Amino acid sequence: MSRLPTLSATEVPSERLLLRSALHDADREGLLELSTDPEVRKYLGGPRPRSEVEQHFDAAIANATSKPGNYVIADNTTNRLIGTLMLARRSTDSPGHVTEGGEELELGYVLRRSAWGAGFGFEAATAALRAAADELPDQPVLVVTQTANKRSLKLAARLGFRPISTFEEFGAEQTLCTAPLSMFQI
Repeated sequence: MSRLPTLSATEVPSERLLLRSALHDADREGLLELSTDPEVRKYLGGPRPRSEVEQHFDAAIANATSKPGNYVIADNTTNRLIGTLMLARRSTDSPGHVTEGGEELELGYVLRRSAWGAGFGFEAATAALRAAADELPDQPVLVVTQTANKRSLKLAARLGFRPISTFEEFGAEQTLCTAPLSMFQI
């Protein structure tokens, strides 16, 4: 378990979105959809069995805690779940690092298919990275995605991340992109 800090804010607002660390009962169907939709999970190892996802969600709600850096991306008007975002430390056990000690901040996001193409991924990632840049010292941030996931690579580039290497993980080629946290300071 990393002792390095990640974004500690429990809520991060943006123009159309609210990133919130708290899970709500109303998030259940959206989270189930994110984990079981074959298109959403295409580059994430495929859909997971609904019963497994239900058990995981029920356990998370029962514990009423979330891991630091994990957020629900919600519509800031309706509070409806659009997706999830993670800005947490990349495990030293995982391949793909840019510092000797590893544990760099890693950005990850997944959106419901109905939210694709509306700029929500860009908006949520920008909000999280700006909040982190205000709170944490400058450091590299990583995005790791399957090389075949052209939409994710395009979003990473739009955010200012640049690809620096590829490696094999989860049976597929992954692209490692990086950007300095300081570039997100306002």
